[in-house]
Amino acid sequence: MRLILVGPPGAGKGTQAVHLAAHYGIPHISTGDIFRHNMKNETELGMLAKSYVDRGELVPDTVTNEMVKDRLSDSDAKKGFLLDGFPRNVAQAELLRKILEKANTPLDAVLELALDDAEIIARLSGRRTCRNCGATFHMIYEKPATEGICDTCKSDLYQRPDDSEEVVKRRLEVYAEQTKPIVSFYQAEGILLTIPAVGDITEITQRAIAALTAAVSR
Repeated sequence: MRLILVGPPGAGKGTQAVHLAAHYGIPHISTGDIFRHNMKNETELGMLAKSYVDRGELVPDTVTNEMVKDRLSDSDAKKGFLLDGFPRNVAQAELLRKILEKANTPLDAVLELALDDAEIIARLSGRRTCRNCGATFHMIYEKPATEGICDTCKSDLYQRPDDSEEVVKRRLEVYAEQTKPIVSFYQAEGILLTIPAVGDITEITQRAIAALTAAVSR
């Protein structure tokens, strides 16, 4: 299985990526993990990326592209992979298509986890974090026993700045502007599958596997 997972922030991509990669016996390849691996091992690309990060700048697509290309050439990715966080724009999608065509390993599917903005805002802005131990709770889905108090260490809970409703809305705007266009790109390619990302984790995983099974057996 050669698969890309896409969807807005808060749709549960990271969680589903772990479950789907385990089900298919393929590596879960995330751009975050690739960056950390290259920086930790001080590879040439890792040091180049670090030079941008240390200056507080975004790592250019050219550097990210090369890291992903290198990772896809590793032996464990020969029998398949799940890409999470790449591609982030149409230019990267076109580059990935060329890389895979050259290797004669086309994508099987692009799975979109769909969730409406109101649900995403509720999911992300409802999170609360303990100031002391870092435990996380949710004002709707995982309430603490005492409002505003951590169950574990009894310290205060707070809302991280990046969990505020205003920041979440901005993240959704960025997704719509920069990443959502790849959904249309893969729809035109005829390999896009869209499932609702609602329900419990197991239910969503089963829904994804059913959609993928139906698609690849055509």
